[in-house]
Amino acid sequence: MQFVEANDAKIPAIGLGTWELRGRICARLVEQALRLGYRHIDTAQIYENEREVGEGLRASGVKRDEVFVTTKVWTTHFAPIDLERSTKESLSKLHLSEVDLLLLHWPNPRVPLQETLGGLAHVKKLGLTRHIGVSNFTVALIEEAVAACPEPLVCDQVEFHPYLDQAKVRDACARNGLAVVAYSPVAKGRIKNDQMLARIGQGHGKTAAQVCLRWLVQQNVAAIPRTSRIERLSENIDIFDFELSEAEMRRISAMGTPKGRLTDFGFAPKWD
Repeated sequence: MQFVEANDAKIPAIGLGTWELRGRICARLVEQALRLGYRHIDTAQIYENEREVGEGLRASGVKRDEVFVTTKVWTTHFAPIDLERSTKESLSKLHLSEVDLLLLHWPNPRVPLQETLGGLAHVKKLGLTRHIGVSNFTVALIEEAVAACPEPLVCDQVEFHPYLDQAKVRDACARNGLAVVAYSPVAKGRIKNDQMLARIGQGHGKTAAQVCLRWLVQQNVAAIPRTSRIERLSENIDIFDFELSEAEMRRISAMGTPKGRLTDFGFAPKWD
């Protein structure tokens, strides 16, 4: 397994995203993923599946210190006292004494960012998380967060796939020593019907989705594809035995536009 490193964090390059996974299916997929060699599991308070993720983790038999577990604080818990309380609730559901990475899930302009980051740094000092970071932060918010946070931030988790140009956010993360973690890395399944990616894949004996994940990993971006199908779990992690050429990388990158975003909400920031 490859890793993406930033500020002492070693994030496995491929992980399992668990958004929309619930109940027994969620627990079973987490267990299977870990048995197949995944070492990075991503959840969030708002997903309402932290308990099942914890069950899958325990059922897998994989040692706790070998798995990188991420969860995310929801925006209604950004006041420092709420942040600490909700983090402890997350740990209780996961049956863990700490997570590896705790993220602010979305920016929340109603709570001063400096206060929230102070709360995030505080839960790290308490030992509730090994690392801290942000998600869905724009270039301006990355700059503000890095300047205001008393502890180092390790990543910005953002939507990132070939249809969405994230060059500005990537550059801002690189300037500030942050890793990029890509959610919806296969564009919510749309990738599998992409003819160009399929053609590139044929040359390597790989699927369009594998090409897409390889494109991210070759840019030193960690990816957390979500799937509810066990056979897809094997496919998503089987990307470390081939390499895309520079020409192929450029062709895939050229597909991206700022309009390629698939996850957008009324409370989202003004995107770059």
